[in-house]
Amino acid sequence: MTQPVSPQLPLDVLKKFRVIFGSMRVHFRQIEERCGVTGSQLWVLREVAHRPGIGVSELAERLSIHQSTCSQLVEKLAMRGYLTKERSREDQRRVGLVLQPEAVRLLKKAPGPAQGILPGALSELPEEVLSELNGGLAAVITQLELRNEHLANRHLADF
Repeated sequence: MTQPVSPQLPLDVLKKFRVIFGSMRVHFRQIEERCGVTGSQLWVLREVAHRPGIGVSELAERLSIHQSTCSQLVEKLAMRGYLTKERSREDQRRVGLVLQPEAVRLLKKAPGPAQGILPGALSELPEEVLSELNGGLAAVITQLELRNEHLANRHLADF
């Protein structure tokens, strides 16, 4: 027989969600104030810095966002002079991304982690804890009356 849930337990869990999301918001606000770019834009720049010539498809995969969202981020950064698109010498159909000097300067003053504090924290958890958390969050999502699965492909800084 299942024990009834304490009325305090759901509130304690809710408070933990508040700490997580509030901490993320503070982190992303600090990035914007310090660097003048969003958290998702900063992550794009860091990925391009680590993989010069990366294409938009691979970049979207690395960021775990939709390709069209990634293309929009790249366009905004290119318009601001942080990135350029260069055609591959080997395959003219392939376009790679390259940082510009202003982006290199920006990255030197940017706080970390580039992907945001939540992905950074999750990557530090042991696999069994992460797996349990994954299952628990999936159960929470099934209980939501209103849910949009497409939001899974947006960067947290863009909410």
